[in-house]
Amino acid sequence: MNYPHPIIAREGWPFLAIALALAAAVTVWCATWSIPLWIIALFVLQFFRDPARAIPQDAGAVLSPADGRIVAVERVNDPYVQRDAIKVSVFMNVFNVHSNRSPVDGTVQRVQYFPGKFVNADLDKASLENERNAVWLRTTDGQDITSVQVAGLIARRILCYVKAGDVLARGQRYGFIRFGSRVDVYLPLTASVKVAIGDKVSATTTILAQL
Repeated sequence: MNYPHPIIAREGWPFLAIALALAAAVTVWCATWSIPLWIIALFVLQFFRDPARAIPQDAGAVLSPADGRIVAVERVNDPYVQRDAIKVSVFMNVFNVHSNRSPVDGTVQRVQYFPGKFVNADLDKASLENERNAVWLRTTDGQDITSVQVAGLIARRILCYVKAGDVLARGQRYGFIRFGSRVDVYLPLTASVKVAIGDKVSATTTILAQL
């Protein structure tokens, strides 16, 4: 969850170490041939960046749990809490920060993992067909928010560090997805959505909705 770390997420340390070691080793042998490996190392470095974010303190604000682009805003059934809800989906490409953060202050009611497919996370069917991990949060005033990490075409690893009973603060880091994916946020029907399809959003700093 919250832990002291530099600007590079700890999930990326092994990958970055391997990429740098390979690039350095090949440089010693042939500098020209090492160029593609240094490019790969730079990609790994940017993918696992995890910068600190300013946290809006607006009462009732639901923050974006991920960086990316809004690909869905629609009324649906929330299959994890069994209710009608508004779903706001954030699609992350490989150039976005992939650290996931809590959208609200709340207590984790349940964490559910579902194995599944790895179709393009930009497609709407990915929400219910792909591998995913749902975190059901309840705010102090009794509002239910579901934040669902969804694997994508390239992503093969969803990491979630919370369990039922944990208390999260808005903007608190709770998971990570490698390497391109989406996060679906299910909101109460009374929520006022502040984003639209196509909008670019930033984890924690962008307000998705007001409760």
